[in-house]
Amino acid sequence: MNEADPIPLAALQHWAYCPRQCGLIHLEQAFADNLHTARGQAVHHLVDTPGYEMKAGVKVERALPLWSDRLGLIGKADLVEFHPDGTVFPVEFKHGPKRQKIYDDIQLAAQALCLEDMLGRPVPHGAIYHASSHRRRDVAITPALRELVIETADAIRAMLASGRLPPPVNDARCRECSLKEICQPEALAGLSLISRLREGLFSELD
Repeated sequence: MNEADPIPLAALQHWAYCPRQCGLIHLEQAFADNLHTARGQAVHHLVDTPGYEMKAGVKVERALPLWSDRLGLIGKADLVEFHPDGTVFPVEFKHGPKRQKIYDDIQLAAQALCLEDMLGRPVPHGAIYHASSHRRRDVAITPALRELVIETADAIRAMLASGRLPPPVNDARCRECSLKEICQPEALAGLSLISRLREGLFSELD
């Protein structure tokens, strides 16, 4: 993948969670599974087969391809509801209990923006379906969230253009990341600390 390619919708979620994780996946093409990714894949098997069904007059599309030439985004929606009154409502499936996470909301908002460009109609709301609790969390696609989608896509393009991985965060996020062994956040953070200490020592000597 290079900076000229459309940005995958999933990359926005990766960047919002951890820029280095995004770089390892989309710049270095590195990936590894752990319990969290396996659970996520199991949840997405429910909606990975393209098709549709009618439920109480609502057309429910699964694995719907999405794109936006305007924003340079591409991907698919787990599920999109098309209501009789014209309402378009994307639903993103996530494993785990119901909780609000901005990285999930950014991915859903990016889907909404793609649907708006594809269909020429507003998509003001969507939902995250949390599989463990079997509950939906409604998400308003606010102006602030829309701007965050654009800013995140621009940041990913800048990273791809530079060819440089973002630095490791080495915080609580690392415990759940499947790329921890590839990333080596503790070791790299230690090297960075040593480098800063050396710079400070030489600065004092000067």
